[in-house]
Amino acid sequence: MASFIERMCLYRVLVLSVFMSITQAVDRSNFKTCDQSAFCSRQRAMKPGQSSYTALLETLELSDSHLTVQLLNNNNKVLLLLELYRLQGNMTRVKINELKPIKARYEVPDVLITDPPTELMSVVAQDEHRVVLSLGGEDWRLILSAQPFRLDIMEGPQVLLSLNSRGLLAFEQLRIRKDTISHKISSTVGSMWDKIKSVFSSKSQTDTEEAGEKEDTEQHDKEKVSEGEEEAEEEVDQPGMWEETFKTHADTKPNGPSSISLDFSLPGVEHVYGIPEHADGLRLKNTDGGDPYRLYNLDVFQYELFNPMALYGAVPVLLSHNTHRTMGLFWLNAAETWVDVSSGQGSSEVPQTDVRWISESGIIDVFIMLGPRPNDVFTQYSSLTGTQAFPPLSSLAYHQCRWNYNDQEDVSAVDQGFDEHDIPYDFIWLDIEHTDGKRYFTWDNNKFPQPKDMLQGLLHKRRKMVTIVDPHIKVDSSYKIHTEIRSRGYYIKNKDGGDYEGWCWPGNAGYPDFTNPEMRKWWASMFAYDQYEGSMENLYTWNDMNEPSVFNGPEVTMHKDALHGPWEHRDIHNLYGFYVQMATAEGQIQRSGGLERPFVLTRAFFAGSQRYADVGGFFKTPSAELLVRWYQAGAYQPFFRAHAHLDTPRREPWLFGPDNTALIREAVRQRYTLLPYWYLQFYHAHQAPCWLFNLVRMMHYPRLPLPPVCSSGRDLLVHPVTDERSSGVTAYLPGNGEVWYDVHTFQRHDGAQNLSIPVTMSSIPVFQRGGSIICRKNRVRRSSSCMENDPYTLYVALDSQGKAEGEIYIDDGHTFKHKTDKQFIHRRLSFTANSLSSSDLSPDSQFPTASWVEQVNILGAQKPDAVTLTTTDGGESSVEFEFDPDTAVLTLRKPGVNAGVNWTLHLR
Repeated sequence: MASFIERMCLYRVLVLSVFMSITQAVDRSNFKTCDQSAFCSRQRAMKPGQSSYTALLETLELSDSHLTVQLLNNNNKVLLLLELYRLQGNMTRVKINELKPIKARYEVPDVLITDPPTELMSVVAQDEHRVVLSLGGEDWRLILSAQPFRLDIMEGPQVLLSLNSRGLLAFEQLRIRKDTISHKISSTVGSMWDKIKSVFSSKSQTDTEEAGEKEDTEQHDKEKVSEGEEEAEEEVDQPGMWEETFKTHADTKPNGPSSISLDFSLPGVEHVYGIPEHADGLRLKNTDGGDPYRLYNLDVFQYELFNPMALYGAVPVLLSHNTHRTMGLFWLNAAETWVDVSSGQGSSEVPQTDVRWISESGIIDVFIMLGPRPNDVFTQYSSLTGTQAFPPLSSLAYHQCRWNYNDQEDVSAVDQGFDEHDIPYDFIWLDIEHTDGKRYFTWDNNKFPQPKDMLQGLLHKRRKMVTIVDPHIKVDSSYKIHTEIRSRGYYIKNKDGGDYEGWCWPGNAGYPDFTNPEMRKWWASMFAYDQYEGSMENLYTWNDMNEPSVFNGPEVTMHKDALHGPWEHRDIHNLYGFYVQMATAEGQIQRSGGLERPFVLTRAFFAGSQRYADVGGFFKTPSAELLVRWYQAGAYQPFFRAHAHLDTPRREPWLFGPDNTALIREAVRQRYTLLPYWYLQFYHAHQAPCWLFNLVRMMHYPRLPLPPVCSSGRDLLVHPVTDERSSGVTAYLPGNGEVWYDVHTFQRHDGAQNLSIPVTMSSIPVFQRGGSIICRKNRVRRSSSCMENDPYTLYVALDSQGKAEGEIYIDDGHTFKHKTDKQFIHRRLSFTANSLSSSDLSPDSQFPTASWVEQVNILGAQKPDAVTLTTTDGGESSVEFEFDPDTAVLTLRKPGVNAGVNWTLHLR
């Protein structure tokens, strides 16, 4: 569930002193640079210039929405097949593969939610040099140039994107190793001579005939190998093509070199973003003279800030943005990938950014998402990979975690501590120490002898627990999970065909092959209540270490020559965590008979992980001030969890003195008041793609040196305080003609300005957008489920026209009944012409709710003479109100109307 969007802004907090100390601890020598990666250094050695590829236009074939044409590598005469698709929603798909590979190359399955629907593509002009294709409308064109091969996407006279304009297309074809060929020839000749001698010494005519037949077959094989040798003679083997070594780890490559590379030029673009996960700013830096950004899921453990080295997840999506257009590139490849970024002026005064993708294996399969607006790109990407999963409401509340809570008594004490200090929480987490010797799906009977009693105690308070279930399985003949996986043949294999084993938390461990659908089905069945002993309906799952992490493996991960059926691990590496999470989420759904929504936190992720869905820092000891600021910022993140390393001092919120406890309590309570708002944002993100969280600077003003203001949903703007002992910050409020209201003081501010704001330890700047209506529940209880029937307070922030709109969404908060039975409430709230009304956005749905509207605060209002409420039955009643002229806030007290019905409040 935790996706890269959730991590986009809080990195600003990490620059404080605590993290400056931990970044020195990472051992860079454990992880490759591009120079140490044979395929990356090989590809990067190729410099921009004229491409060696020619498009053979005489081979072009065109259907309504699909074009194919062969590409010739003029250096080695190898043919590739280019496929072009025009997709619905203003996208173009480009696929390049070998025309006739000696064996299949890996194409990523399961990430796309469906085969993308296509639209009409037609030729509007053609000669011997190029083909011009229409992409819909008069202005949209795709130009395919033959010599050298190049693609340009045009809008009118403007080039939006060029492919292979720098000539960096490279496609290493699969081949037979030359020394293998020599060995086969030598063996064949020796074998033939032995059999010839056998023929002469034999008195059996039958034996003579059989030997002759074998001789003919072997001669034919020899000729075939010789032909292959002739074809390969032009290719000069380079170091690392067939095997390479990193530290003590050998990587054999029976398929030989298979890397791919392609460049894209973006005229008019200065700034590009994306390709998470990296401990860096959102804007991607120029990689000239340094390492490219690396996409290769790794257990880095401790990492450096502002560095392109790989981390736990990989989403191969890059966004370009300027004042006129946003576009995206989705590189659908699960192998190790490096991305070079080069920004400059191009061939004119117009700025240009060049991007080059390099992957170790697979094919080129790239989706060009043409926007033109940021939300259009999100829509396009989500149409390919799916929208955000709709999580249980409680998962949006506060989570308390550390490695590890010691035993049942410790869990009970922490749970009681939250109650004693009046701090709400919904989930408490158990790390690896809760298991029986790191055997997942088990409990340590000495520390957790009665797990159901523990879970029942939490359930009584309407709270929940998360336990860790990692995808490395202890090799132990008495461990049911291991023996089942081994007997079924579900483990990943090593290069020799035996079960792959590596070292992780349990010691010697096997790794299930989650690319196998049967393995995923079996894994899902293990979450059933009668299989996972001690589990209950309020127990959820944390998939950690699923990069996968292998302590004694190369770069703390799996050997690339390990086997997933017919495929090497090098082909699928970045998909492994995606499949682990997929199987786990399915298990949670199945255990409830398909009724309950899952909650699964995954560490490793890939494109599409959003379909399945740490405060305080993991290492070291933050100061009390830093911890408070972290809570204040984390309360406005989509996922809000405190976590800590095993060796750190305890960090429960009440351990930092009464003053800091009060500050943390207020930050957590703010989160709980906003749960209706967060739940609505996730509902929208599930129904249709939208920003849950973004950096205002990126999406509104990419060229300005603005401070790090973050948007939580559409209507809240947050400026985290990231400097120690800060007495003030400067926040940028975007939008000419926009209005923003301080949520603490209700003071009104105009948009499009830098605003100096004094801060204390009890405040961080948070603003509500004028023109919005936000629903809160201000009666904070010990868990979100306890607030289910509590009343709403509406915050109506008027824009410069005196209008505002918002929504309210209500369902049971945890099942799929909103989808299967249309059991939900979805209403529009609208303020216009001095009237606030609630109307039904989904008349064919229904859901009973006891929640009601307790209070309405109208920001930027004028004092009325009277306020009346009318309801659907025609009744009319007066409403008590209070007006503060200093803040221009009108407060309507206890309208008393049910949140699920039509009503109107009139200001007279």
